[in-house]
Amino acid sequence: MAGHSHWASIKHQKAAADAKKGKVFTKLARMIIVAARKGADPDMNFALRHAIEKARAASMPKDSIEYAIKKGAGLLEGQSALTELLFEGYAQGGVAILAEALTDNRNRTTSEVRKIWETSGGKMGGSGSVLWMFSRKGLISVDVSAAPEDKILEVALEAGADDVSRSQDVYEVTCSVENFQKVKETLEKSRIPLKTAELTYLPSTEVDCDAETAKKVLALMDRIEEHDDIQNVYTNMRMSDAVLAEMRR
Repeated sequence: MAGHSHWASIKHQKAAADAKKGKVFTKLARMIIVAARKGADPDMNFALRHAIEKARAASMPKDSIEYAIKKGAGLLEGQSALTELLFEGYAQGGVAILAEALTDNRNRTTSEVRKIWETSGGKMGGSGSVLWMFSRKGLISVDVSAAPEDKILEVALEAGADDVSRSQDVYEVTCSVENFQKVKETLEKSRIPLKTAELTYLPSTEVDCDAETAKKVLALMDRIEEHDDIQNVYTNMRMSDAVLAEMRR
C-alpha cells in the first residue's frame, strides 16, 4: 500500500499538467460517455455517478458533463462507439503495468500503445499477463490532519471498508468496488474531508526499484498516459522514501 501513495502523489502532479494541456476533460468526457451507456440517471448508475463526481472535482463545465451523458446514452446523432481496452505489460526491472483505454479504433490504439511500450524499453503482454497481480478496489485517502485515526477507522470499517492504513501523511481506506460509494458517502457525512476517492487497481505484490529504474519506469508510464486514448495507468512499482528523495533532487 505504501507505494501507492507515492504514485498517487506523482499522479496528482501529472493531472495538474494534463489539465493545462486540456487533456483531462477529454479523458473525463470519455469516462462519462462509456458509463452513460448503462443509463443516464446517476442515481441508478454507480459508474456514471462516480464519473460525474470526478468531472466536477476537476471543474469540468456542467454543459460538457451533460453533453457527454447524452452522447453516451445515445441521445445524440452521429456518435462513434467507444470500446474499453485494458493493456498489460512489463517495464524495466520486471515492473508490471496496466493501462485502461477508451477508443473508437481498437486496432489503431493497440498498435500505437504497443509501439510506445516497445520503444521505451518495456514489453506489452497478452490478456492476463499481469492482471493477476492486481485487484480492482476502491481507494480513499484522508490527510492525517483531517481527523483522528480512531474516528476514521470506526467510520470506515462500519461502512464496509476492508482496511485502513497509514502511508506517510495520509490514511488510506480500501474497500470493494461494491462498497466504495457507501464508504465514501459515510466518511463525507461524518465530516471527514477526503483527499482522493477513486476506483483503482491495487497490486497484491510490489516490486522494489532503485532511483534509476524508477525513472525509466515513470518515463514509460508518462509516454503511455500521454496517448489520447489512455484513461489511467497503474503499476506495482514500489519506491522507498530514500528512492523518492533521490528522485526529487
